[in-house]
Amino acid sequence: MSDGLVKILDGNTFVVSGENGDIEASRTDPTGLFSFDTRFLSKWVLTIDGERLNPLSVDDMQYFEARFFLVPGTGTVYIDAKQSVIRRRAVERGFHEELVILNHAEEARDVEVRLEAGCDFADLFEVKDALAKSGTYSTQVEDGTLTLAYERESFGRSTTISASQPARVDENGLTFDVHLEPHGRWTTDLDVAIGLGNGNRIEMDVPRPRGQLRRNLQKWVDQAPRLVCDWEPLEATYKRSLVDLAALRFSPLIAGGHSLPAAGLPWFMTMFGRDSILTSLQALPFQPELAATTLRALGDWQGVGVDDFRDEDPGRILHEMRYGEMTAFEERPHSPYYGSVDATPLYVVLLDEYERWTGDRALVRELEVEARAALAWIDEYADLQGTGYIWYKRRNEETGLENQCWKDSWDSISSRDGAIPGFPRATCELQGYAYDAKMRGARLARLIWKDVALAEKLEADAADLKRRFNRDYWVPDDEYFALALDPDGNQVDALASNNGHLLWSGIVDRSKAKAVVRHLLGPRLYSGWGIRTLAEGEGRYNPIGYHVGTVWPFDNSFIAWGLRRYGFKDEAAVVAAGILEAAEFFDGRLPEAFGGFERSVTMYPVQYPTACSPQAWSTGAPLLLLRTMLGLEPEGDNLVVDAALPSTIGHLELLDIPGRWGRVDAFGRGRVDVARMRGRKRR
Repeated sequence: MSDGLVKILDGNTFVVSGENGDIEASRTDPTGLFSFDTRFLSKWVLTIDGERLNPLSVDDMQYFEARFFLVPGTGTVYIDAKQSVIRRRAVERGFHEELVILNHAEEARDVEVRLEAGCDFADLFEVKDALAKSGTYSTQVEDGTLTLAYERESFGRSTTISASQPARVDENGLTFDVHLEPHGRWTTDLDVAIGLGNGNRIEMDVPRPRGQLRRNLQKWVDQAPRLVCDWEPLEATYKRSLVDLAALRFSPLIAGGHSLPAAGLPWFMTMFGRDSILTSLQALPFQPELAATTLRALGDWQGVGVDDFRDEDPGRILHEMRYGEMTAFEERPHSPYYGSVDATPLYVVLLDEYERWTGDRALVRELEVEARAALAWIDEYADLQGTGYIWYKRRNEETGLENQCWKDSWDSISSRDGAIPGFPRATCELQGYAYDAKMRGARLARLIWKDVALAEKLEADAADLKRRFNRDYWVPDDEYFALALDPDGNQVDALASNNGHLLWSGIVDRSKAKAVVRHLLGPRLYSGWGIRTLAEGEGRYNPIGYHVGTVWPFDNSFIAWGLRRYGFKDEAAVVAAGILEAAEFFDGRLPEAFGGFERSVTMYPVQYPTACSPQAWSTGAPLLLLRTMLGLEPEGDNLVVDAALPSTIGHLELLDIPGRWGRVDAFGRGRVDVARMRGRKRR
């Protein structure tokens, strides 16, 4: 499956174009050259003698560069072209493009090569919400270069375009008069450089040469565990996940050159608390250094005061950090914005899991103040109703997020009949995260901080939370947990995938787990490809609704981890098999979400039209599913392996798994008959 777009990226700079390399962006179209949440090029169209070019093939195997093999337009029937064009593009603080024109004729030719260029300098929020600009544009032609600029008070952005060959430059682009000898070639190098600042350009980090990017990628892949498997599509998906995770690495200015996962292309190429934490959890057995950077960077930006515009509280972990115009003028609160309530308990979860996996107690000591502040936030600021639960209600009513859980679209939280509850809301998985954070915080307090009193308090609080939760959220007639509580404490009783996150957190009473699993793998939630966000038959169910019926690979990976935690190994293998089989249809790159249609009806996973791809926690999903299927769990200084693999996978080896044990190997053989189990679950 392909969306017809070619994407290359490095850090938070990325280029999205058509398959011929052209860019023609509308106000709401996320194509172009983007960096620091601004579009620096919205038009980049190549013609030869006034004709557009058609793609023959595209090579985008490296995340930071692409090659386009093109011919001039030949109508609806292909006629052997007398010319061909190669565009080789690489991200380099903007991008560098090598343009090659080949003459396949026996005669010399003179052609006019034209590159139309333009830029709207749209803030990414303006693209997403179709908003108009407030500043002024300017264009300058000087010494063979074209500079496009935008200014609004002290905020400025610019794009400078230059070429290695002589060109006639005007305010709308560059024109080359090219003479081609028989079977000859002509080449020029084009540089599109971005500038930050008003008047004087602010210099950013020196761009990394392509050779360094290739070496860096190879080193990244080489230091990850090596996968050997009878099922070749899984090997391809694993390699794609490692490469995409490398592509999505983002180095915030405060991270000292170290990287954490950006959330996803095109909308979320920046630091996100929840997304960076969950992706780091998924990647721990493969690339543990991502977790260390995530923990340090989010700790540095942890809330220190009460700010209603940014929904900030002391101890709260940020939701999102942005650098664009609307943030600079406080038309959006993302400098940073703190409007998520799950990132803070999940911060403690990641810190503990990181120590369990790596044995890095020094980092746990380094971040003790931040972890204690996060634990205190759960009780002192998140309990808006005084009931001992985490609730959310935005204080920024204009531009803050209404839903501050991972299902953050407006209609994601509803009752069986589709009714939308008021605020504040207390979704069920938040309570699971709080329980897990308290239990893990108690472990860190006792083992590393040597604070037994805190450990005992956290354990007692967690036990009380678990008891109350299993009473207040349980829907007794259908035996599952309600999606949320409304402001009056009544159950918001839709059946949703959130139940699986409860298993992962450990908050579910053992006596209730089997009933929950029956729903997760039952026909209303399980599509055959994966577990839907909302059960079929609920009032707002829509198989192509963002959080109300689609299948999210990341969601399923944590559900599978939760199934393993409660001993449902075969059921976890069923979930893993469906998601990994779906990955084949997306060339190994799982999207943010895909349609929740029944597998027997569509025979393939239906693409969700606006899904981010690559997207960090979807990229991390195959990694966590590998951990889950192999049953990898750290126990002291040892790694436990308890494999339960789908029979379709055959033999599997994961070699040189890093951790506090050094590096070890894990082996498994597929023995779970997922086809039989699917058939049994459908009945």
